[in-house]
Amino acid sequence: MPDREKFVIEGGARLGGELTPGGSKNEVLPCLAASLLTDEPVVLSNVPRIRDVEVMIEILEELGSSAEWLDPHTLRLHNKKILTTAPPQELCARVRASILYAGPMLGRMHRVDLPPPGGDVIGRRRLDTHFLGFQALGATVEAQDRGFRIATDKLVGAEIFLDEASVTGTENIIMAAALARGTTILRNAACEPHVQGLCRMLVGMGAQIDGIGTHLLRIHGQDRLRGVEHRISSDYLEIGSFIGLAAVTGGGLIVNDVVPADLRMVKVVFQRLGVEFEIEGNRAIVPPDQNLEVRYDFHGEIPQIDDAPWPAFPTDLMSIAITIATQSKGTVLFFEKMFEGRMFFTDSLKSMGARIILCDPHRAVVVGPAQLYGATLDSPDVRAGMSLLIASLAAQGQSTIYNVRQIDRGYERVDEKLRALGANIERLPG
Repeated sequence: MPDREKFVIEGGARLGGELTPGGSKNEVLPCLAASLLTDEPVVLSNVPRIRDVEVMIEILEELGSSAEWLDPHTLRLHNKKILTTAPPQELCARVRASILYAGPMLGRMHRVDLPPPGGDVIGRRRLDTHFLGFQALGATVEAQDRGFRIATDKLVGAEIFLDEASVTGTENIIMAAALARGTTILRNAACEPHVQGLCRMLVGMGAQIDGIGTHLLRIHGQDRLRGVEHRISSDYLEIGSFIGLAAVTGGGLIVNDVVPADLRMVKVVFQRLGVEFEIEGNRAIVPPDQNLEVRYDFHGEIPQIDDAPWPAFPTDLMSIAITIATQSKGTVLFFEKMFEGRMFFTDSLKSMGARIILCDPHRAVVVGPAQLYGATLDSPDVRAGMSLLIASLAAQGQSTIYNVRQIDRGYERVDEKLRALGANIERLPG
């Protein structure tokens, strides 16, 4: 797909029908990196065909991997021999998840020369948690002009307390510890569904990991890991996005292949905005014509919606929730605790007619409902881009969204899926 594309959207239609989400972006990226931990073939199924996946595969191929698509969403990787310990700088600069190659390279090759990772510009995204974990396992970390050199004679299990429950930091340390000597005890570990998915893949490769799904992990290091076939879970962030879309456009929606446990806090928070959906087996059912109204706290207090590490509300759905709130009757305060740049996209919503007070980089007050009108917009990051797309579909008139490659980084064929639900959206050269 060309980098310079735009979406042209005619808003105001009721969108609904049936949808099967793609595989989880946040699970597949560490699983791609984890394929480096073995010299045997690894087969990943339900792989989303998104930009970040494409770049991560290109990096693997530069490192010496053979990559073969067995079908549109099943990928076979074979890292029989790693040709270099220096992932290419130009590719790493295009994807934040390139940092995830550090742990597997350190575990298998005992060294990596890692360029700075790229990714969304949503505020400072520190790497200290990764490096402190590597140091605890016996590695040295040296900052260089163009990245970091991380090396060790051998990795040895250790007791590690993370200074923050970093998702990618946790994943990197787990992957390095899987080939370390002895047992690693990892406290204050992240336990998001995608972290659990990575752990299940590693267990399939022969790793021994206790405490999956909790903040305390014990990783018993192995001499070697074997190949595996692993299915990527459906993306609960995509599911949450489409539930919000159906609610604000008034349509009914059935979402297949959901993991009910992944949606518990999403359901709690969306209910505060008046959005209802039910789980029946592995389907989420969104009824049509919902009366969106903010549910105030006891004594009529304005509710606060904030994000935090799992099992709290995920930061990646904050932008979606803010867009929903513009169409919900009442006032709500949003408190983005994790990234100081995520809230700035609200200026675009305001240009469409939303009533939002941006208090500071972390807090915004939304008063709804507001009639949204079509506008010319620019997608600043994956989640904000999807939020502006939802707003455009709920708006009156035509909107144009540029920089849609950001949305493509996290949502596979989103325009095709939307058209199947009744949206009037075109992808055109930018």
